[in-house]
Amino acid sequence: MEEANKLFRHLVELRRARSTSVRRMLGVKSMWDVGPSEHWPLVVLIIDEAHTYFRDHKGSDQQTKKLAALAAENARLVEDLVKKGRSVGLLVILTTQKSTGDAIPTFIRDVCPVGLSFAQKTAEASVAALGEEIREWPDANPINLQDPAYIGVASMNHQSQPGFTRIRTPYVPDAEAAHVAEQTANLTADPYAPYRRRSAARRHRGRAGLDRPEVRGHHRTQHTLGGAYGARRAESEAGRRRRCREHGEPQADSLQ
Repeated sequence: MEEANKLFRHLVELRRARSTSVRRMLGVKSMWDVGPSEHWPLVVLIIDEAHTYFRDHKGSDQQTKKLAALAAENARLVEDLVKKGRSVGLLVILTTQKSTGDAIPTFIRDVCPVGLSFAQKTAEASVAALGEEIREWPDANPINLQDPAYIGVASMNHQSQPGFTRIRTPYVPDAEAAHVAEQTANLTADPYAPYRRRSAARRHRGRAGLDRPEVRGHHRTQHTLGGAYGARRAESEAGRRRRCREHGEPQADSLQ
């Protein structure tokens, strides 16, 4: 729980940094207008057995209270990522085998643009996975997918189109999945790299003294001091000329 909470916090910080800098760094409001890149990679957070991290712990002892607080914060952090992360290239995938309404909080489930469910045993479980609307589409209800012929088949909904559709996913052995991961590992990138470089640059400026106000404004300070010095010099020259006239002395050329 604590490790998950730490990761969720870290990703929310990244989301906030990206939301603040997306226009400046990419020149667009949404990352999808230009697509992911080496300097702005797509980040995918997969929360397997998601109910583990959102469970509502009941009890009055100190440990239970701590777990309940962590679960509540986990839900809040993941809600932030689901709601605000997509436009800056942060996608969240939540999976669970516990088909109840409290497995994935409804305030998170209801803002997920895509819902998918494999076979379910009860209509209530289908609703917990896909929402109340599945009741209106009996042919697509996952309670009809319990036959072995439907292994790998799921019912899916998407916010961009009404109703539900069935999809079939192929079986991929663990060895094949590991091979694909290994062969594509070079396509990954560190999403924090741009911000680490900026932080390093700021630290460098600080060590070099470039962030001190008197250094940042040194041109302006020199200009101000130069103007004051010039004014005092002109005043001194005028006084010398006046004294020469009063005593009848010849006036020398102005100081160079």
